[in-house]
This record gives sequence, C-alpha cells and structure tokens, in this order.
Amino acid sequence: MMTEATLANIQRVELRDVWPSEPSDFTPWLADNISELGAALGMELELRQREADVGGYSLDILASDLSGNRPVVIENQLDVTDHDHLGKLLTYAAGFDANVVVWLTREFRDEHRQALDWLNQRTGEDTLFFGVVVELWRIDESRPAPHFNLVAAPNDWRKESVGRVTKQTTGNPSAKGERYRAFFQRLIDTLRERHRFTSAKRAQAQNWYTFSSGYGQRFRYGANFTAQQQARIEVYIDSGDENENRTLFDGLEKHKENIEAELGYALDWQSLEEKRACRVATDRAGTIDDSDDVLEEIHDWMVERLLDFKRVFDSHLRELTGRR
Repeated sequence: MMTEATLANIQRVELRDVWPSEPSDFTPWLADNISELGAALGMELELRQREADVGGYSLDILASDLSGNRPVVIENQLDVTDHDHLGKLLTYAAGFDANVVVWLTREFRDEHRQALDWLNQRTGEDTLFFGVVVELWRIDESRPAPHFNLVAAPNDWRKESVGRVTKQTTGNPSAKGERYRAFFQRLIDTLRERHRFTSAKRAQAQNWYTFSSGYGQRFRYGANFTAQQQARIEVYIDSGDENENRTLFDGLEKHKENIEAELGYALDWQSLEEKRACRVATDRAGTIDDSDDVLEEIHDWMVERLLDFKRVFDSHLRELTGRR
C-alpha cells in the first residue's frame, strides 16, 4: 500500500526557464515536435515551413493537416495573449487561406478565448480555430515535460468522444463520400487506439487518407481506393522537386530485394515519369461499394500493410533523410 511519503510531487515549470526565447528556442522545438501538438488537437500534423512570410509579417509555423492536406497556421506566444497577436493570427489565416488556425500561448485572456469561440461559431464549418495553453510539468526532480491544454476549439470538436464524429467539417458529403468517410474513420480509429500509428481523429469524405512517416514531407504513408478498383497502401514520395523525388525513389529501390524479403511480398515500384511524385505500393482488389464483409477484409488488410510498411521502411527512410 502506498503512503503519502511514497507519492511524487508534481510541479509546474516556468516556460522561459526551458525556452528563454520564443523565436530562437520554443518555435524550433515545436517545429521538431509538431506531432505532439497534433496529438493534442487530434490531427496528423506535418511541418511545411518555419517563419513563413505573409507580406511584412512572419508566421511562426506553417503546417499541414494530413487528413486532407489542409494548411494549418500556428502562432506562438509565450506570454499572456494580446490584441496584436490576434490580429496577426487572422492575417496569417487569410494569407495562407488556412483551414486550421492555432494560437499557442502561456495564458489566454477571457476576451481572446471568447474571440476564438465567436470565430468558430461564425465562420464556415471547414475553418477551425484552436486556442492552446502550453504548460511544462515535472515530477519531483524529473526533466520538464510539455503539455498542450486545449482551451478553445469548435464546439463539436470538444464535445465528441475519441473516435466519434458528431458533425462534418467539410459540408454535406454525397452518399459515396459518406461511405468513404465512415470507412476511413474506422481505419484511423483502429490505427490510433490499437496501434498508436496516428494521432488523427477525423476522417474526411474522400477516397484516400495520408499518414505521417515521421520523416518530413518527402515521405508519407497512404491508404486509398484507386480508379482501377483497387485498394492501395503506399509510400508516397514528394519533396516538391521532381529530380529530388527520383533520387529518393532510386535510393529506396536499391534496397528493393531486402525490403520485399522483410515484408514477405512483392511491391509495385512506380517512378511515375509523367508526374512529379513517385510511389512504392501494394494493391488488392476492392472498392468502397463492396459488401460489408469485403470492406471488413480491406480494413484489416490496410491495417496490416500500414504496420508492415512502418516497420520495414522506417530504417530506409531514416538513412535517406539522414535522421537518427
């Protein structure tokens, strides 16, 4: 039985003790740990750019929500919120035509939290405003640990339980779009809750879903239904530069024999000469209009293959990107 003497002491740590400078310390840390913020928001976030220019101003972080490749603007403030940063946040949102707008701060004034709530109520359902308080905590003499406390969000976002969608953020989908949304909702729920593969919570009414590889924008894992009536899992390669994509693809293909041996099945290596990007894929027959039993098989197949890809490709992507 534990006694009071055996319990640890939890205490809050001042942000400036760890990150003395917001632009020089906190923003670079957040850019490197963008997935932690994504987990707090229930999104799969990927960094696009730090210090992204908007006219004469500079946005702290521009990211993507991989559920729909939606732009996300993130403004940091390691102080109490003020009108100046609220104005900048709206300027950045307009400048990048952002779907997701995030304001991180040490403390929210009531009027600024209310302003975000008002924006969520008045703007279209495909535009989401989040207010996040950044905290640091330690237990006894442990290293400080970050915590993102969500204090402002769209009403349905805060009310829903994990894995349940109570309101669409992309309007009213078609019947087929709703079938796609339902299928991928279950897929990401399984991957998040059982395998910790993703932090995403919401699927979109589309025939594909993209997941972070953990190695930046150049590599992403994808699950989709193709126009050729195939279900597909892939590593999608797109750095934005066609020549770099070919180089990265060739770097992976050099290990084709080893990769396929580790997976236990052959892959389709597509350099996609007519396009900028490249992919390495595995397919099986299937469409969203198949029976529930077949869709269940496709769901299980996609989960298995995504976990396979993550396990086998991880070391190869690490080598190509030079990450440790």
